[in-house]
Amino acid sequence: MEFKIDENLPVEAAELFNQAGHDAITVTDQQLGGKPDSTIATICQQEHRALVTIDTDFADIRIYPPKEFRGLIVIRLKQQDKPHVLEVLQRLIPVFPDEPLEEHLWIVEEDRIRIRD
Repeated sequence: MEFKIDENLPVEAAELFNQAGHDAITVTDQQLGGKPDSTIATICQQEHRALVTIDTDFADIRIYPPKEFRGLIVIRLKQQDKPHVLEVLQRLIPVFPDEPLEEHLWIVEEDRIRIRD
């Protein structure tokens, strides 16, 4: 699977995804840091990449309808320090083969994943 890791996540997140056999690049890799959400969304659509972000704006299905994306993963954690975020992402990656991501919104919390289409 192909992913774009938003600038609000540690760059090591892309490394986790790549080590698991996915193709992940960061917003920063493409010099897109600071660009509006709408720009990031459009680029994800053009590149056919699922977006992984902490930005809860992407959970608004009225603005970002999941059917228009390869996948949207919004991380909503009570604790957002780097080690905790990476730990949650590491637990998330093995779920990809078992649950639909394309055209879906995943809200990832510490103890569950909510999936919307």
